[in-house]
Amino acid sequence: MKQKFAVIAALSLALAGCGNKGGNGSPAGVPPVAATPNVEVTKVVARDVPQESIYASTVQAYAVNNIMPQQGGRIRRINVEVGDYVQKGQVLAEMDRLQLQQLELQVQNDELEYERLKGLYQEGGVSQSDFEAAELGYKVRKTNYENVKENTILRSPISGFVTARNFDAGDMFSLSAPLFVVQQVVPVKLLVGISESEYTLVKKGDKVNLTVDALPGRSFTGKVERLYPTIDPATHTFKAEVVVSNADRVLRPGMYARVTVNFGTNHSLIVPDQSLVKQEGTGTRFIYVLQADGTVRYTPVKIGRHLGQEYEITDGLAEGMTVVVKGQTGLKDGVKVNVL
Repeated sequence: MKQKFAVIAALSLALAGCGNKGGNGSPAGVPPVAATPNVEVTKVVARDVPQESIYASTVQAYAVNNIMPQQGGRIRRINVEVGDYVQKGQVLAEMDRLQLQQLELQVQNDELEYERLKGLYQEGGVSQSDFEAAELGYKVRKTNYENVKENTILRSPISGFVTARNFDAGDMFSLSAPLFVVQQVVPVKLLVGISESEYTLVKKGDKVNLTVDALPGRSFTGKVERLYPTIDPATHTFKAEVVVSNADRVLRPGMYARVTVNFGTNHSLIVPDQSLVKQEGTGTRFIYVLQADGTVRYTPVKIGRHLGQEYEITDGLAEGMTVVVKGQTGLKDGVKVNVL
């Protein structure tokens, strides 16, 4: 019985000893010592950063002409088809010539009468008022003839591609739609919506670069030809009209384009993008800055342009500061860290 009591007493002492220590071996009631977090750091550097922005746009014809006569009539001949490239002044179609031929004969007759009266006037055979009346009638008839001729023999006012033909030879033309649509593609233009924050940075004559998805591997150069004077209150952008020479005609209206506008260069602070932490529930971004005593300081920053795997910092840091780039998870302001 004494031996059994001794065994029970020994077990009780052992259990009591275990209950006086924390789960990690610390005495009961003493908080465990937190491990110092390991971090990796880098220096904030400054360098020249191109101030570029990329905008989406669509290639447009520099000019679009809807070609039709001033009044209805029968179409006598069609000379071009959709897809043809036509030169300025090229005959596209001819309307019925009956009225034109009648006016042509009248103008020829008026011209002979005008020349006859001119000779008589110079010799004093007719009065000045009679001569001037004949001269005026001749000029009016000739102007009318030129107008009818222009609307009978339809010529292209620009060089470009025929993009629509809405009637056939022999049709009676009505004013419901143009006979042809011709679009000028040398040069082409793009309307680029630029952020209002960059309104003062864009100037007429500025060079821009652009690429189009339809022509991979190629880039084109254009220039700003005009700036629209108003800002869209819905999008907070303004329009810049960019013109591209397109001498080889490879850019076509409707192509999707990405336009790169260069606003110059800034000498800016640069940090790796992995150093930035976004505050949950807000758009605030911050960086942990290493202090001289080995602790980190929570530092909100303003970012600029994204440069591959780096960010431009416009406010909040100074050149030469040491910032945390790895190990931010679980960090808090003022925590001491171990730099690897």
